[in-house]
Amino acid sequence: MVSHISTTPFGRRVLSLAHVASQANAKDRSPEKAVHKWNIFRAVCTAKNRLGVTERALAVLDALLTFHPETVLMGEGLVVFPSNQQLCLRAHGMPPATLRRHLAVLVDCGLIIRRDSPNGKRYARKDRAGEIELAFGFDLAPLVVRAEEFEALAEEVLAEDRALRLVREQITICRRDICKMIATGMEEGVSTHSEGQGPADWTELHELYRNIVGRIPRSAPRTVLEGIATELSLLADEILSLLENHIKSQNPSGNESHSERHIQNSKPDSLIDLDPRSPESRGAIVEFEPQPGRMPDRAYPLGMVLDACPDIIDYSRGGISNWRDFQAAVAVVRPMLGISPSAWLDAQSTLGETEAAVVVAAILQRAEAITSAGGYLRGLTRRAEAGEFSLGPMLMALIGSRKREKQRA
Repeated sequence: MVSHISTTPFGRRVLSLAHVASQANAKDRSPEKAVHKWNIFRAVCTAKNRLGVTERALAVLDALLTFHPETVLMGEGLVVFPSNQQLCLRAHGMPPATLRRHLAVLVDCGLIIRRDSPNGKRYARKDRAGEIELAFGFDLAPLVVRAEEFEALAEEVLAEDRALRLVREQITICRRDICKMIATGMEEGVSTHSEGQGPADWTELHELYRNIVGRIPRSAPRTVLEGIATELSLLADEILSLLENHIKSQNPSGNESHSERHIQNSKPDSLIDLDPRSPESRGAIVEFEPQPGRMPDRAYPLGMVLDACPDIIDYSRGGISNWRDFQAAVAVVRPMLGISPSAWLDAQSTLGETEAAVVVAAILQRAEAITSAGGYLRGLTRRAEAGEFSLGPMLMALIGSRKREKQRA
């Protein structure tokens, strides 16, 4: 008697044309074809988004593969028939209802085929020699039939991830180069235009750079990032060309004097921050008057600090009622201002956590006048180490400035 292989699911589950197509493909496979089950499983995991399978469903597929005794999938004996209890245990204690839902996902995605028994139970019938002649459970044959497809999808996903990684690296490098070249151009007084052509000054170039960077979304496809990377690369090449032309135009005999001028103009206390995460690095800094002595940490009431720096409140979630809320708002503002982690750690170790946070709030309040927040913070940190900086006059200056603005209004 010829045995009929089960093709329809038990109970209320319906049979779709996709299920029929998956079964037809499994039927047409070559019995000599063999695949390594864990290699193909890794390929399916890599291409999970393309296949529409979830991570929890992959955990169930992993458990199903452990019930096949061989590492290589080939031949006809590819039906595994674990009970729901054993399958739940190997799926890390997954609840039965969740297990059934994810099994349905694997079937709908064409990764496994149901071979249901007359009563819906999973079991195998053996002959007199003890060999399995008929099994009811889940057929792993689609993993063998579609092995090439899964591997090709995995390769595409890996290639896309690599391309995305490369374009992000290019954007990072261009941003770093542009910021540092602009800072160099401004410090050295390099002209940005000749014969009426080119940008008016370095500020215009910096604004152009900020406009490009401002279009970078938090999460974007590779095609969008590639366009931005191209624009940044062209801008970096243009700025580099300006610097190279300036060098070529210099008289070789004047190189020594040029170096001397550079040394004389290079201020050891310069507040220009060349950190790549500080795109605001450009030009002169507006400074508060230094005062000797530093007040101890948290010497000023929170109300006074908020009166001097009210802009920080806009970056809090539900207002600032204590120092913890204040610190949380500063944590949001610091990277926005372009203050590097190293500058922030130096300020905290020298000024104290709270006083460093107050300084950042003050920098935010004067953001329009301070062109390099990271450099400005580093300069105040150096002055605090020398005992030449006090927070009080800074806060009083801000409060007085706000009062004068209100009077003029």
